Amino acid sequence: MRSDAFVTFARRGALAAILCTLALPALAQSENSKKIGIVGSGNIGGTLGRLWIKAGYEVFFSSRHPEELKPLVDELGPKAHAGTPADAIAFGNAVLIAVPYKAYPDLGRENAAGLKNKVVIDAGNAVKARDGAVYDEVERDGIGAASAKYLAGARVVRAFNAANYKVFQKNAGRPEPRMAVPIAGNDPKALETARTLVSDAGFDPVVVGELKAADTFAMGSPGFGHDLSAPELKQKLGVKP
Repeated sequence: MRSDAFVTFARRGALAAILCTLALPALAQSENSKKIGIVGSGNIGGTLGRLWIKAGYEVFFSSRHPEELKPLVDELGPKAHAGTPADAIAFGNAVLIAVPYKAYPDLGRENAAGLKNKVVIDAGNAVKARDGAVYDEVERDGIGAASAKYLAGARVVRAFNAANYKVFQKNAGRPEPRMAVPIAGNDPKALETARTLVSDAGFDPVVVGELKAADTFAMGSPGFGHDLSAPELKQKLGVKP
């Protein structure tokens, strides 16, 4: 009797092991899926999307007029997709926001459900001549606080806003030392996602601090517009080595 019970137990154990083994590829695929949505597919969104596709990501570009993105998607091949901002937000494990800052209030309001708990890489900058009252709010409260307000519920990380898109085009994947990109956010896991995305785009991520620290490298600040290595950028921004 004991022998029969042992055989049954062993068979069950073997079956469980087989089922676990069969489940592993699907689990790994789910956890390691490289999908990013881009809201705003102009200079900065288009530049970074190209870099991530080169690194093996699937990229969903978006616009209020997605039909205008067909030439870009056709050029970049099967890993590129196009649709509305809501489509891009739903598609990506993370989302890059790269639209004029005056669009943030409507963007956040119209996509509140989709943005909830989503990792958002916030690359926008506020410009006085273009963004009006929202610029005044950023000047008063700081850009980190403004982004957290308008993208409420999202796990916001400020990144890719500290230089012109042409600087990113020129320096992506250059030989060591790579160009450093400052990032700031409150959510540790979102920061890790941002670090990976910065690195996969061909740069060295430098975590400056929590979201309020994004003010130190916002447009118009002393930390904006530099093409520096990670040690040089840390020294410039007062980040501990």
